[in-house]
Order: sequence, then C-alpha cells, then structure tokens
Amino acid sequence: MLPFSLFLALKYLKPKRTFLSVVTVLSVLGVMLGVAVLVIVLSVMEGFDRMWQEKILSFNAHVTVSLPPDADGNPADGDTLVDWCEWLDSVEGVTAAAPYWQNLVFIRRGDNAVETPIAKGVDPDRERLVSQVASSIVVGEFSLEDDGCVIGTDLARRLGVRVGDTLEVYSPATFLNQDTVRFPKEWRVSGIFEMGMWEFDMGYVLTSLWDFQDFCNGSGVGGIQVMTEDPYRANLVRDRIVSEASTRLPDTGRREFHQTPDGAGFWTRPGVWGATWMEQNQQLFAAVRVEKNMMFFLLIFITIVAAFGITNTLITVTVQKTREIGLLRALGFSSGAIMRVFFWQGWVSGVAGASFGLGLGLLALKYRNTLLHFLNDRCGMALLPKELYHLAELPSVTTPHDIVMVLVSVLIICTLAAVIPAWRASKLDPVEALRYE
Repeated sequence: MLPFSLFLALKYLKPKRTFLSVVTVLSVLGVMLGVAVLVIVLSVMEGFDRMWQEKILSFNAHVTVSLPPDADGNPADGDTLVDWCEWLDSVEGVTAAAPYWQNLVFIRRGDNAVETPIAKGVDPDRERLVSQVASSIVVGEFSLEDDGCVIGTDLARRLGVRVGDTLEVYSPATFLNQDTVRFPKEWRVSGIFEMGMWEFDMGYVLTSLWDFQDFCNGSGVGGIQVMTEDPYRANLVRDRIVSEASTRLPDTGRREFHQTPDGAGFWTRPGVWGATWMEQNQQLFAAVRVEKNMMFFLLIFITIVAAFGITNTLITVTVQKTREIGLLRALGFSSGAIMRVFFWQGWVSGVAGASFGLGLGLLALKYRNTLLHFLNDRCGMALLPKELYHLAELPSVTTPHDIVMVLVSVLIICTLAAVIPAWRASKLDPVEALRYE
C-alpha cells in the first residue's frame, strides 16, 4: 500500500482532463536529455582514455629502468644492458625485459626538410616481447639488420619515403665537438609501422641497438623496458626492481630513500631509476581526467535548467491545489506531510527523466558509429579525422561509476528543485485557503 503522500503526489501529476500534464512532460524531457547527454559524453571520454592507454601500452613497456654510468662516467654499454635483462627475467612479477638506447637524431631524405625524431636502438628479438611494433608493420618487415630501420607512417609520409629507400641520419654528437668530423650514416627503411597514435607514428625510428650505440658514441640514453604481469600494478614491480638492483651496484656508501604508495619506503644505493608507464604519461592522463570532470560540470547545468521546470510545475500545482492543501491542513495533516507530497512529485519526475535518459543515452551509444558514418557520408562532416585520431569508429566505455554518479546527481538536483514549492505549500494557512469556499 502506497503512503498517502506518495499517492497524492502521483494523483497531482495526472490532471483530470488529460493523461499527463504537458508541463510535467516537458520537465521530464529536460531531465531525460540532460542525463542522456551526460551518459554519452562521459562514456566517450572514458573510451578515449582507455584507447590512449592501449596505444601507449602497445608501444611502451610497463616499467622503464635506467642504469647508472660506470666508474668512468660512461653510460652502460650493450653487454651490460643485456646482462641486466637476463637478471630481470628472474624478478618476481616480470614477464619480459628488453634493452634500448635512444637519442634525438636529424634525418632527411634527399633535399627534403630535416626531421628530428627519436631514434631508438633495440634488440629485435627481445623487442617483440615488450611492444607491438613488430606486429604493427603495415608495409615491409621488422628487420634491423644491415643498417635497417623501421619508421612510423606519419614520418614516412612527411619524408616521402617507402620501403627500400635510404635516409641520411646525423647524430647530435656531430655538432657538439668542433674538433671531430662525423659523417652522416645511411639507414635503409625496411618497414613502416602504424601504432595509431601520432606521437609514435611521427616521432620514432627503430634501429639496431648495437649499431646505434656506436653511432651515438655514448651520447644516447640507455635503459631497459620491462613488461609486468599486471600493468596497473607496475609500481609494485618497479619498487621491487629498484630495491633488488641496489645489490648489483658498487657500494659507495651513499643511499637514496624511495617513497612507496602505502606511506612506507626503503633505502637503496643511488644510480638505478625506474618509472612506470602511468608516471611517464601522467600529463596526458591528467588532461583527459580534467576534461572529463569539466565536461560533467558543464553538462550538469542542462539538468539544473530542467530542474527549474520541475520547480515551476510544482509552484503551479500549489496554486491550483490551494483549496485542497488548505483542506488537508484543516483535517490535521502536518506541515511535514504536505512537504512530502511535493518532494515525492519532484523525486518521481527526476526518476522518470533519469530512467528514460539512461535508456536514451545507452541506445545512442549503441548506434553511435552508425550515426557517425551517416553524418560523414551524407553531410560531409569529418567528426573524427583519421589523420588526427587514426580511428575508424568512436570509442565508448560505460562504467558503473559514471552511471551512478550521473543518476545520483540528477536525483539530488530534482529533489532539491521541490524545496521551494514544498516549503510554500507547508506554510499555507488553512483559514486563508478556505476563506472563499
């Protein structure tokens, strides 16, 4: 059996002469559109966030470990990097490790403009275990022998090169020492990869680790890429690697303190540095998170505007039902009971709008790519430029957290929209309300 206040609220929502009040329907529609837009936007933003994570993990390893220089101040050589990889393979939580050596280089093709990508020297066999570059070759093959290299699609398009062409490569060391003349080296393009992210497809060239070390003459950056069992718990493996790696370094008496997420920490010998993929790309993830929060903050105003419609509807009802409210007060109904009637009206309108809005939002997300292709084909609107996003379809991930956040926020706003009408109705004097009856 329904409480009397809820029964009366439902009765007020349905006028005598029509099935539903037009004003109430418009208020519910406003809430519905607000919820639908919030669900769609938050789901698409979450989809882009997950997409960036997948693309970053397809090119980078979960943890990057940098080794200290030797006693003479020289960076670790190729043999040292390989030795550390063999040790890291035995560390708990590590599934694969691969050495790398990277540095900025100057590249040009013929008389074309000079490009400045990051050249990354890798071990071809181990690189296949820590990234998806080898499986992302779209033209040619992943071969780094005989001065071979692989480059991204955007860089190849900018340089105007194809598989088999040669590139002139200059090391920054060429310009650092005026007493030494260094000739450029020729690299042959053996393959072109496409990771689907402009930063990688335009900014990287992969070549042989050992040849690139000699070419840089020790001016590069050496380290090890580490794959873990769980990329979202990579910080635990990083802490374990840094802690255990201290025993492999010469003891100079100095110590460094490393803070852990749980508030504890540990001391190690200085030199070894490690960073997770989330730390290396925290700026990107922070930007996406801020954009998502800002979009929620801005779009929630659609629901707030719709809530004014609910307030207007309830004020109208209080005016129309003045005699009935006065009669209820005269029969002994308390102010709280009268207030609950209008709170129920606002809450029911909010629940109806939120429910229909959630359904509309999920339906729109299901057919989002059909609508996207329709607009692209019929209206000539490039809503998702392939040269920018490398996407054929719009990503979308709907999380329970976002759904709950939207529904709870909307229901709170719609309930608060009934405060003024409910307070006005509860303060109605029964004598004044029934004076002319």
